[in-house]
Order: sequence, then structure tokens, then C-alpha cells
Amino acid sequence: MRSYLKFLSWMPAALKMPEEELISHAGLDSAVYLRIYLIGLKIFVPIAVLAFVILVPVNWTNNTLESLKVQHSDIDKLSISNIPLGSKRFIAHLTMAYAFTFWTCYVLLREYEIVATMRLRFLASEKRRPDQFTVLVRNIPPDPDESISELVEHFFLVNHPDHYLTHQVVYNANKLDKLVKEKKKMQNWLDYYQLKYERNTSKRPTTKTGFLGCFGSKVDAIEYYTSEIERIEKEETEEREKIMKDPKSVVPAAFVSFRSRWGAAVCAQTQQTSNPTVWLTEWATEPRDVYWDNLSIPFVHLTVRRLIIAVAFFFLNFFYVIPIAFVQSLANIEGIEKAAPFLKPLIEERTVKSFIQGFLPGIALKIFLILLPSILMFMSKVEGLTSVSSLERRSAFKYYIFLFFNVFLGSIIAGSALEQLKTFLHQSANQIPKTIGVAIPMKATFFITYIMVDGWAGVAGEILRLKPLIIFHLKNFFLVKTEKDREEAMDPGTIGFDSNEPQIQLYFLLGLVYAVVTPFLLPFILIFFGFAYVVYRHQIINVYKQEYESAAAFWPSVHGRIIIALIISQFLLLGLLSTKGAGQSTPVLLVLPVVTFYFHKYCKNRYEPAFVEYPLQDAMRKDTLERAREPGFDLKTYLMSAYIHPVFKGDEDDEKFSIADESDAEQVLVATKRQSRRNTPVPSKYNGSETASLVETVNDQRL
Repeated sequence: MRSYLKFLSWMPAALKMPEEELISHAGLDSAVYLRIYLIGLKIFVPIAVLAFVILVPVNWTNNTLESLKVQHSDIDKLSISNIPLGSKRFIAHLTMAYAFTFWTCYVLLREYEIVATMRLRFLASEKRRPDQFTVLVRNIPPDPDESISELVEHFFLVNHPDHYLTHQVVYNANKLDKLVKEKKKMQNWLDYYQLKYERNTSKRPTTKTGFLGCFGSKVDAIEYYTSEIERIEKEETEEREKIMKDPKSVVPAAFVSFRSRWGAAVCAQTQQTSNPTVWLTEWATEPRDVYWDNLSIPFVHLTVRRLIIAVAFFFLNFFYVIPIAFVQSLANIEGIEKAAPFLKPLIEERTVKSFIQGFLPGIALKIFLILLPSILMFMSKVEGLTSVSSLERRSAFKYYIFLFFNVFLGSIIAGSALEQLKTFLHQSANQIPKTIGVAIPMKATFFITYIMVDGWAGVAGEILRLKPLIIFHLKNFFLVKTEKDREEAMDPGTIGFDSNEPQIQLYFLLGLVYAVVTPFLLPFILIFFGFAYVVYRHQIINVYKQEYESAAAFWPSVHGRIIIALIISQFLLLGLLSTKGAGQSTPVLLVLPVVTFYFHKYCKNRYEPAFVEYPLQDAMRKDTLERAREPGFDLKTYLMSAYIHPVFKGDEDDEKFSIADESDAEQVLVATKRQSRRNTPVPSKYNGSETASLVETVNDQRL
């Protein structure tokens, strides 16, 4: 009984770790990601209190929906739809719209200031890393008399004579990388069959040479994979020699390192020549964050690629509306009975009917979105972004746009029209806009079920780790052949910024839109933000690992999307009131989007530079302190091989660029189930490096 009573003991433990130690343990990205949930609580707790104290009584004490004779529920009586046309009660909604806007802007301003300060403090206290001294140079103009390497060295010795230190050209090693991965796969099969033979030496293991080992001629497995490895090793050696000797294998890009952070900052943040299209410089990401496959893409191709992806993304958005609208048309009693008449007796059962009306639309929508993040990540890779962090931010942006058009607008327009179609057919044309104005708030019921299915159930599934557990057993059954395979199958991965953050933003959008329209939705959002904050804090501390550290570079995007949600909510309220006979309120409401836009512009000018540029004053201060503490440090040796493609260096080189040495580990205040990022740096899964084993962590979590 005591164990049952203590099953929630992980919650206070998750909240126990101070934020400073959380940053040291999991990185600034993880700590700032958690602040998104805190912002949700800070914004919506006061809004919910005001809405329930003022707006709910104002909405409830009317009988407008009864007189209009449209389909509605008791929840709809708490919404703005229950206010009669032209009523003076809309003054309360206008007042609350102003109050909610000013409070949201105040919270966003405070958080932007806090996160910007956290970022600058983090960068100032961060240990030495290669990316602090390195700049990525792209679109290097060709020279018939010099190689790319000689051209880079000559250019920077002339234009940065006092600060240039060394450079590393970028090779197109994508084919070699594929060979290395193929050899690793064959070696894994060889280990598996050798182990199988050791267990039973009386029989040599066999395999088939065709697809998936199921077709083709039967051969001795050990001899076959040994010969395959020898063949790949020969091809690998030839490819290495070709890359090193063939000038065409060198991409017109290079990682250039400087003697100081100040020199790197000057180069990364200035234009190098009078032609702004060549010698383009930007801060290099840390080595484990580099997405090497895209560095080989010619810079001139990037514009074409992004145009193609923009067109493809538009059509993906457009055509995705069709299945979503179709599924939502079937996700109701009448639609299912019409499509499958034989199910009518089962559907009329009270329990089944309640499930269909309450949860089926949300579940159907969730199923249609399962594969979407992978599709959007593939599209972002095609665009040619050169870091894992930028890939995730771009994919998150696409996902948010998709959720806005297909989940939010698509559900409101398609759902409301289908539900009220019968009513529309029996009304005069001048009454249809009014009916739409009433029907849009009534979609709050659908979004409440969506929050419970996607938000509540998603967070509960996160702490139970059901999805990773199922995936592990599938991999264990079909793919795992050795202990190394099992360790990789149990890898918990990262928090998934590209898919999780846009979903959080959808809840911000729903909360801000329905705060004035249907306040009854707000408690469901508050429960999500509160529960998700505790759960993901626990997961970040004990389960997930960090593949890169961008020092919260994603925060301007988070801030911008909340601002977009706020402006959308203001325009939707303006349109809604215009159908409710409150057209005189339009000038009053038009002030809010203008004020919000200029507020965003102020925040962008005031705080965003801290996320884009590195202050020269801070760089000089850090350089001066480091030279005083370690006057004899060999920086050139430290940086010489930092940005060599992973296929050209061994695992021991990765350890050289640790975030910090184990000797620098700080005293741990709160015990955790996984080690700090400071002494267990995790290489990116995209760079071909080996990943750390976290088998014990996942086993503990599952237990």
C-alpha cells in the first residue's frame, strides 16, 4: 500500500533541482524549453481567473442559443455565442480583450529579458569550445591558380592578419560516409553470426544474398559477410584517396578558426568583401551540431531548393485539408451511420455514442499527424540547412504553420459548416454570417477533446514511456542482433523540439483565441501546461540526452509565434463581434493588433541581437581572462581537427572537444538517473559518431 501511495513521488523530485543546476546538468536549451510551459501558466492562470469571474457570468445569463435553435451544448452557453446581437454586454469582452493583451505582452517582455540575460550569462561562463573561435565561410569564389585551401589561407592572412589561426576545408564525403555506415552494418551481421556459431559449433550459419536475407542463393554467413566487409574496406580506401587527391571533392566552404573569440566575432558579424554574395561568414555551430550532408550542397542551389520546398509545403498544406475534413465529417454519429449502416445498432449504444461524439474527432486528427514531423524534417534537410539545431527550428516553423491552417482553421471552418449545414439550408442569405459567428465559438467543444487526447494523454504517455517501449520491443524482435544493437534500440533520444514546440504553440493559440470567446476551455489548457512542465522536467533530468547546445537560440521564434497567436485572436474576435451586431467596436479592437505589432518590434530590436550576435565587449573580456589564466595554452592544436568530417577521425577525437572535463564537474545537489552533459557529451546522431549507452537509464525509467 505504501508503494501505491508513493507512486507520484517523482513529481516533487523533478521540481527539486534548482534552475542553475538544471542548466549545468542538461544545458541551457533544455532549461529554456521548460520555461515555455511556465510562460503558459504565467499567462493563462490570471486570464482564467478574470474570465471565470467576469465573462462566464456575463455569457451564462442569456438564452440566445435557445432562441436561435442551432445545435449547442451546455458548454456553448458559457461562450460569447450566448450573448444577443448588439448587446451592451460586449463591453465586458472588449475590456477583457485589452486586459488579456496587456498581461500577455507584459509576461512576454519579462521572459524575453530573463532568457536573454540567461543566454549572455551562459555564454560568459561556458568553458572553451571550438565554435567560440570558429566561423563557417561559404560561397568561396574559385581561383584557377589556387586551391580552396590556399585561397582561404591567403584571404584571411591578408584581411585578418592579426587574428587568423587555422582553417579546415570541407570535403564532399557523403559517399564515403555511406560506405562507413554500410561496413558498420555488415560488421554487425558478422558479429551476430560469429556469436551464433560460437554457441553451436556443429553447424555453420547460413544466409541468403538477396533482399533482407530472404531471397537469392544460400551461402555461408560468416564467409559472406567477411568478404563483403573486405570489399567495402577496399572501396572505402579508394574513396578516401580520391577525396584527398581530387580537387573537385573540396567544397567551396571552410571552417576558419581565429586566435581569439573577438577575432571570430568580428569576422562572423561583418561583410568580408564589396560583393555581398561571396565569402559569406556566419558563426560555426559546435562540431556535434553540424549536419555534414548539407555542407556539400553548392550555395547557389540553396535558393532553388528553398523555392521548391516552399511550393511543396504549400501543396502539402492544401491537400492535407481534404482528408482532415473527410475524417471529421465521418467522426460523428450521422456520418458513420451513413457510411456504414450496419454499425447503427452498435453506434446507438450510450457508451459508444459518447466516445464517438467526445473523442473520435480528436483521435482521428492525431492519427493523421503522426508522420507529419518526419515529412517536415525531410523537407528541411532538402533546403540545405547546415546544423541540426537550425533543421529542428525550421521544421518546427513548418509544423506550426501546418497546425494553424489544418488543425485550427481547418477544424473550425470544416467542422462548423458540416454541423450547421442543415441550419444554413433553411436560412436566408443575410442570416448565414450571423450563424457562422455563432458556430465558430461552438468548436471549443472539439478543441477541448483535442487537448485531452493530444495534450493530457500525450503527457501521460510521455511519463509512462509507452511509445518508446513499444518501439523498443519491435526493434528487439525484428532488428536487434547484438548487444550493441540492443543499446542503440534503447537509446531514449532527445526531447524532440521540432515536433513538441509547435504543439505547445497550438495550445497558446487556442487559449488566447478562446479566452474571450469560450473561457471554459482555459482550465483544460492550464492542466496541460502544469502537468507537462512537471513531466518534461523529470524527463530532461533523468531520461533525455542533449545532442547539441544552441544557448536558447530558438527563443525569438517561440516569442514570435506567441505574438502571432495573440494577433490572430484579436482579429478573430473583431470578426466575430462584427457578426454579433457590435460593429462599432471595430475601431476599438483595431488598436490591439497595432499595439501588439509595435510591442513585438520593440522586443525584436531590444533583445533579439543577444540571440544573433556575440557582443565584442563580452568576447574581449572572456579572451582576456582566459589568456591570464592559461597563458601557454596551445589553441591551434586544440582547433586543428575540431571540424574534420567524422569519417576522417576516430572516437578519441570526439572526447577531445568535451564541454568540460570530469575534473570540472560541480557538486551535485540533486541525484539523477543520468549523468550531466558536462562529462558525457553526446555526439549528434546525424554526424555518424557513436552515441552513449543509456540502457540503465531507460530500464530504471521503465521500472
